[in-house]
Amino acid sequence: MKIQIPEPMNVTNATFNGDSFNEVFNAKLCADLRDHGWFQHNLFLSSELNHSLAEECLQLHLSDQLKPATIGQGQQRSLHTNIRSDQIGWLHSGQSRACDAYLLMMEQLRLTLNQTLYLGLEDYESHFSFYETGAFYSKHLDRFHHHDARTVSVVIYLNDDWLAGQGGALRLHPHNLATHDIAPLACRLVVFLSAEMLHEVLPATRNRMSLTGWFRLRIST
Repeated sequence: MKIQIPEPMNVTNATFNGDSFNEVFNAKLCADLRDHGWFQHNLFLSSELNHSLAEECLQLHLSDQLKPATIGQGQQRSLHTNIRSDQIGWLHSGQSRACDAYLLMMEQLRLTLNQTLYLGLEDYESHFSFYETGAFYSKHLDRFHHHDARTVSVVIYLNDDWLAGQGGALRLHPHNLATHDIAPLACRLVVFLSAEMLHEVLPATRNRMSLTGWFRLRIST
């Protein structure tokens, strides 16, 4: 299902801790998704929230609470380390103050996407992603073959002091355009259309942390 993105609208959004998803943010989000299939905002998280989330992700990794990521859905889920070699831990409400603050921001972003793009997004799912040195995720789409609930993908990076030579970029493959690499810098937000944007995660020379999530439609069964 290809999403039809309408023209940008001026929408006044609710606030999160005094910071608005304002009309400029909304208009650029809408225009970039419509014209390019992806959107980037470099200072989406505060440094304090970024630090708290990064520390939580690291502690989950050190305490072996993150699990090797799998491919597929439901009973078809299986481990394929030749395709992806990251570790993940799913988030849930009440997990920590930092996670609750992040999930509240995502709820405000869901409202923004629905108000500006009329997408009818019903909920959001998210996990921590931890890539050890050399870990990667091969080129793929985020939407499952036989389940089209995932509509908009979100990645937020948690890596302070990232250097260009350390690798680890998110490589986007826009249709009929050159690839585009996005470095995993702390506080950076990337949003893209789940069913349309081929992408991959390149290996890095240091550990790499992020939050990955999907806004989903309600799919009748």
